[in-house]
Amino acid sequence: MFVDEINLHLKAGKGGDGVVRWRHEKGIDKGGPAGGNGGRGGNVFAEAVRDVGILASYRDVKAFTAPDGDDGQKHHKQGAEGEDITIKLPIGSVITNLTTGFSVELKVDGEKVKLLTGGKGGLGNAFFKSSTNRSPRQTTPGEEGEEADFHIELLLVVDYGLIGLPNAGKSSLLNALTRAKSKVGAFPFTTLEPYLGDLYGIILGDIPGLIEGAAEGKGLGHKFLRHVKRTKGLLHLISSEETDPVKAYEIVRKELAAYNKSILDKPETILLTKTDLITPDEVEARLKALRKINKNVLPVSTIDDKLLKAVSDYLTSINE
Repeated sequence: MFVDEINLHLKAGKGGDGVVRWRHEKGIDKGGPAGGNGGRGGNVFAEAVRDVGILASYRDVKAFTAPDGDDGQKHHKQGAEGEDITIKLPIGSVITNLTTGFSVELKVDGEKVKLLTGGKGGLGNAFFKSSTNRSPRQTTPGEEGEEADFHIELLLVVDYGLIGLPNAGKSSLLNALTRAKSKVGAFPFTTLEPYLGDLYGIILGDIPGLIEGAAEGKGLGHKFLRHVKRTKGLLHLISSEETDPVKAYEIVRKELAAYNKSILDKPETILLTKTDLITPDEVEARLKALRKINKNVLPVSTIDDKLLKAVSDYLTSINE
């Protein structure tokens, strides 16, 4: 199952305690304090990776704690620091600390940000030695590491988002253009999660189908509307099976506007899909109707190599 938002409870490690130790060496009486400081607790980091499905691996384990620092040692030795832990998250993740409100976005593969700082180690008795305090017994405990709940929301980073009603042919077209492996079927709502494909360096995203009322939570598509916000442009797919293609177009546009009107400002190209299923005259009639509302309209069929190449060439040209 595709997961694009999740809450995680994260905790940095506690600092090790300072200790009371004394110097004991042959021939040296009352060698004085020698207790070391505690080690710092482990930090918590997030790292961006190219795996849009990795959030699903955190569904069952949602709490992570970095190791504590070790306590101080004798001979003035500081305790070992707790190891840092790194939570791997998909590129495009927006991470929000629900305690402080701090938010950060992971935009680049390998980008690493610190989310929580480990606690400082406590002070050993050697630290407190002075001319007036020759045999100090005081120490301080290690500090607790930072702790918070985090909300992680994934916003897919794609160049062009494929949108449209269920069964508009988005998955089939993505597979044909990019050799992606998006699941397809001859019934609505086959696509339950976004899929990505690479067309000569242009990232295409198959956004699950929208239905009327999606912005209010109906159907499956509302859950993925947030991903449309990040795209450079929209490829609006309308099936040739639609007897009223303009109405199909307006349904999706209405849902986009209800969710976020700024999405309508993105460059948009209409692709009339499945043109092999109707007559050439019917194709022309649908193209004519759609070009009255958007001049960028192309016919396409996944079994027509010439039409597929025309779409591929078009996307390459507008992406330059």
